[in-house]
Amino acid sequence: DEVMKILTTRLTGAAWILVCLFWATGNLLWATPQQTVSGTVTDTQDNPIPGVSIRLLNSNTGTQTDLDGAFSIQAQPGDTLSISYLGFKTLRIPIGNQTTFTIALQQDVTALGEVTINAGYYNTTRRKQTGSIARVTADEIERQPVTNPLAALQGRMPGVFITQNTGVPGGGFQIQIRGQNSLRDDGNQPLYIIDGVPYSSESIGDASTNAAIAGGISPLNTIDPASIASIVVLKDADATAIYGSRGANGVVLITTKKGSAGDTRFQVGYRYGVAQVTSHLDLLNTQQYLEVRREAFANDGITDYPANAYDINGTWDENRYTDWQKVFIGGSAAYTDVDASVSGGSEQTRFRLGGNYHRETTVYPGDFAYQKLGIQSHVGHTGLDGKFSLDLSNSFSYQRNSLPGTSLLSNILRLAPNAPQLYTEEGNLNWENSTWTNPLSQFEKTYLSDTYNLITNLKISYQILPGLLLSSSFGYTDIRFNDELAQPHTQYDPALGYDSSRSMITKSQNFRKSWIAEPQLNYTKQIKDFKLDVLAGTTLQNQTSHASQYAGLGFSNNNLISNLGSANAVAIGNDTQTQYKYSALYGRINLAFEDRYYLNLTGRRDGSSRFGPGKQFSNFGAVGAAWIFSAEEALAESEILSFGKLRGSYGSTGNDQIGNYQYLDTYTLTGSTYGGVSVVEPSRLFNPDFSWETTRKLELALETGFFNDRLLFTAAWFRNRSSNQLVGIPLPGTTGFSSVQANLDATVENRGWEFSLTGIPINTEKLHWETNLNLSISRNELLAFPDLEGSTYANQYVIGEPLNIRKTYRYEGIDTETGLFQFTDFNEDGNLTAQDDRESIKDLNPVFFGGIQNSLRYKNFSLDFLVQVVKQDNYRGMYLTGYPGSLGGQTPNVLDRWQQPGDEASYQKYTSGRDIDFVLSYLRYNQSDAMITDASYIRLKNISLSYSLPQDILPGITGEFFLQGQNLLTITSYKGFDPESIYISSLPPLQVFTTGVRFNF
Repeated sequence: DEVMKILTTRLTGAAWILVCLFWATGNLLWATPQQTVSGTVTDTQDNPIPGVSIRLLNSNTGTQTDLDGAFSIQAQPGDTLSISYLGFKTLRIPIGNQTTFTIALQQDVTALGEVTINAGYYNTTRRKQTGSIARVTADEIERQPVTNPLAALQGRMPGVFITQNTGVPGGGFQIQIRGQNSLRDDGNQPLYIIDGVPYSSESIGDASTNAAIAGGISPLNTIDPASIASIVVLKDADATAIYGSRGANGVVLITTKKGSAGDTRFQVGYRYGVAQVTSHLDLLNTQQYLEVRREAFANDGITDYPANAYDINGTWDENRYTDWQKVFIGGSAAYTDVDASVSGGSEQTRFRLGGNYHRETTVYPGDFAYQKLGIQSHVGHTGLDGKFSLDLSNSFSYQRNSLPGTSLLSNILRLAPNAPQLYTEEGNLNWENSTWTNPLSQFEKTYLSDTYNLITNLKISYQILPGLLLSSSFGYTDIRFNDELAQPHTQYDPALGYDSSRSMITKSQNFRKSWIAEPQLNYTKQIKDFKLDVLAGTTLQNQTSHASQYAGLGFSNNNLISNLGSANAVAIGNDTQTQYKYSALYGRINLAFEDRYYLNLTGRRDGSSRFGPGKQFSNFGAVGAAWIFSAEEALAESEILSFGKLRGSYGSTGNDQIGNYQYLDTYTLTGSTYGGVSVVEPSRLFNPDFSWETTRKLELALETGFFNDRLLFTAAWFRNRSSNQLVGIPLPGTTGFSSVQANLDATVENRGWEFSLTGIPINTEKLHWETNLNLSISRNELLAFPDLEGSTYANQYVIGEPLNIRKTYRYEGIDTETGLFQFTDFNEDGNLTAQDDRESIKDLNPVFFGGIQNSLRYKNFSLDFLVQVVKQDNYRGMYLTGYPGSLGGQTPNVLDRWQQPGDEASYQKYTSGRDIDFVLSYLRYNQSDAMITDASYIRLKNISLSYSLPQDILPGITGEFFLQGQNLLTITSYKGFDPESIYISSLPPLQVFTTGVRFNF
């Protein structure tokens, strides 16, 4: 101080100026130069995190990451970066000589409400989202032994109801996101986006060849669950409106794993397991069955059994008993899974290459298998200045399926328990002197399918100016499916004398190619407490499909049956090619104020080639808003409430799932000729006026967190109304057409509540316990349908009732005098009313559904399990079997039958088929509400027990051993095979046990 005082008082003004200049020059000469430091910030699943705070420690210099998680800041080698974001652990990284960084933030388990979410065209977080979005991570998927990604979502998401069609490998799933919007069954599929590329979910192949697979072959089977990083489901208008007409039924976003910077890392996994049918019908044994048959003939006054009543006339052994369920579906299927990947790269260039192999047999007797082979790759590159980035993802898979050529379940139920043995003593098929059709003859048919699938996406982005990002994605999909069903003459009884001239083969070839281009511009700007985020883009998409089917009949030798050129006659079943074009303009404006008030505006104009001139374009949009009230001053210091948000949304989305060329007048080849010229006939009437279905969505929700987010609770109410329904309007027969495609002024409403609860009861260094609960309660209702009573839909729908109903006769029990089933729907003259007058209405929609998931970690052990709950009605298990007294299996409850006047019983008296009144009464019984029963269930859907190797056992290698199970235990009063399966004659979902190991090094 004294020195400075002397200098200040004695130096002249000029000298003082010279000293200051000398000091400044020295600082410039000896100071450490500034440099540009850039990088990206992601979560552990490689999803970019926008809005992350990047600052220099002990300095006021700072910035934030953009929508792609990228940042750039001026710093010195001696500085330290402080990276912080709500919901994730703060990192501090010395800069040193490094100029680029790839930073992965770890989630803070005390703030579960803040998880980065891929919302399709943009990223968001649970804190900032204004829409309804559900998410399943890679960890949850990998702990389930599933082959279809949809199976990994069952019971884990509110508002998302998924059922498995069949236990046959490669089979499909049914998914409904907040109910059924369209009157058409094929108009309720969600939009699937895989790595930014739309993917058609329509079943591939032809039902005439792959009929053994209930619900068709799902193309989503081509995706390896082990390669998935996350699956996100968008539900409300705010989340789906940016997809316009494609988002009416919800959006499913599947993101595969990507590479990240760092040392090259290898991952290898192996899983082996077995699967079986655990639920079987309780059927009559031989003596009980014969008692029923004899009584049936006696009731019909028949004492001499007919020659074709082989089961009781002495032709078949009356002491033989065969459990046909055990014979045909009592086997064990084998599961084998192998996957491997290598990933790594520099800060600028990252890569991942993975592969998988899956093989699965069936529970049927015989050598049948489903195999899948896949390869996935990803390359990402970021320029040195952080402005340019490139991401290229590819996925290729091949599937081969050699399933039986037919479904066996319904055949099993129609076999008598004393039916003949399957093989003769010589080992040949036993036809028992032509007294039956040996069910194993179906295995003489051979089915084979091959599926090739390619999905590729390229995304390029460049930061033009600070906050202004130009990007574009280019996607391409190519799926090719070929299958054949060979039916040699050996499937017939040799006594018929058929030779290979009766052999037949049916082949189908299908492919779908699609490309999409989506350029977009994104602008972000922070102005004090305001943050503006603007997104604008356009979509161009083209899809071409081709399907053909050929049949060959008559071969000189069955060895030539796969060669159509060797057939005596060849017929073309169909040969069609269709093209679908789609274009759109879309935009999004997001405003945030003080990080507590959010407003999201979305708009999209869609164009579809599925509508006529003047109707091809339509506008859709939504508004969403959120208020984080826990950030208000009055609640900011609360020790109980750590997070609270009110959000709401309203908007419209469309639907063009009507098929191609429906507005045109079209003609179809009949397959015949006239004068040597192929004959065509009109197949559709011209109607250029029909247009988009429209769904208007409204939602209100409350999201809360308590005790530093260790307890999270969300409640949401929604209402979706779908109108302008695309259906076939019935026409008078004099027009030559049964219907014409048009818009019907019918309205369908889905409304309900969704609840989710996440808690961490225990969180210590050794023990961590997390539990998740979700519950959905919804109601589907037909609000309006003009002139419903006079239409062909009068027996299918009822105003004020759900779409998925059955109009049935109202069963009233047994007439104690006649022994006949009684129904209340009778006319005054005592005759049963027409089918169209059925008055009993049964709702087959779930009343509620949900799941309870628990994850426990103790030291190196982990236990995860999910309990699925569904409340619903469905058809009884024996719906497709014959009436008691006919040839075929029955359940023991038919033994409670009427035998004489005055008896009170559950079933009317038996008949062999001679008494027409009794047969018709049984048929009406099968069409009554007596056949619909409670099909609710509580199911231990999934369990996974794993052990992680201590890190000091194998230095540089981490390993995990695990046991996993699927469909382990079902608690239900349902008497059928399985309460989940919606196809009564299909194989139920299998119980699966697997064991495996996974290593990372």
